Amino acid sequence: MAYKIRNKNWNYTPGQKKRHRVSRTKIDFFGECPRCFYIDQRHGIAKPSMASFTLNLAVDALLKKEFDTYREKGEPHPLMKEYGIDAVPFVHKDLETWRENFTGVTHIHEGTDFEIFGAVDDVWVNKEGELIVVDYKATSKEEKPTLEGRWGEQYQRQMDVYQWLLRQNGFKVSNTGYFVYANGKKDGDVFDSKLEFEMDVIPYEGNTDWIEERLMAIKETLNSDEVPESGELCDYCPYRSAAGKLLLQKHKDGKIKK
Repeated sequence: MAYKIRNKNWNYTPGQKKRHRVSRTKIDFFGECPRCFYIDQRHGIAKPSMASFTLNLAVDALLKKEFDTYREKGEPHPLMKEYGIDAVPFVHKDLETWRENFTGVTHIHEGTDFEIFGAVDDVWVNKEGELIVVDYKATSKEEKPTLEGRWGEQYQRQMDVYQWLLRQNGFKVSNTGYFVYANGKKDGDVFDSKLEFEMDVIPYEGNTDWIEERLMAIKETLNSDEVPESGELCDYCPYRSAAGKLLLQKHKDGKIKK
C-alpha cells in the first residue's frame, strides 16, 4: 500500500470558483466511507492505495486490442455471437478519450456544478442504436465469476455511472450492460509461459436512480466543516482512530521521538 498527500490545488474548498472534478471512483468511495472521502477531498489526505493489479491491466489492454480489430471490420466479436448479443463494437471519434483515465466520459452536473467523469473499457451498439456499456474484468477462481458480494456490487455501481454519463451526453443507452470476464485457468499440466482463460459475458441491468441523490449528498458533505461519520465497513477509520488516540497520549507523555 502507498500513502500520499495530494496536491492542494485538487482539494475542494466551499465557495471555490474552480469547478471540482469528481470521478466515478470517488462517487463510489463516498458511499463506502463518507469520512475517508471527506478527508481525501477536503484535506487532500488520500487513504493508502492498493498495489496495481498489473496482470489485470494486461488482460484489459489485450481485450481492447482484440475488440478494436472487430470494430474496424464493423463485425461482432465471436463472444457477442456466442452469447446471442445482436450488436457490434461502437465506432466514435471520442472513444479513445472515453477510455482514458482522468479524462473519460465527462458531464457537468447542474445540481452540484461538479464535473463528473469516468473511463469506460468499451462501448457496443445494438440494432436499435442503443449504446451498450461494457466492462472488462479478470480473475482466477475455481467457480464461474458472478456479480455477487461486495466487489460485485461495486462493479454494478461502476456500470451504473458509465450508463448515466453517456445518457447525460445525449446518447441513447441500453439498460443492459455486459461484463466480459476473463477467468484464469489453473488446471493445466504445465505453465509453458502461457496463461489460459475461460471467457464469460455477464449481463447486468443498470440502475441509475441512486446517482442524483449521491451527488447532492457529496456536495452537502463537502460544503460542511463537520467531519461526517465513517462507513460501516471501512477498514481505515477504526485504525486511524485507535492509532491517533495512542499517538496523542504518547505525545502528551513526551514519548514521541522527534
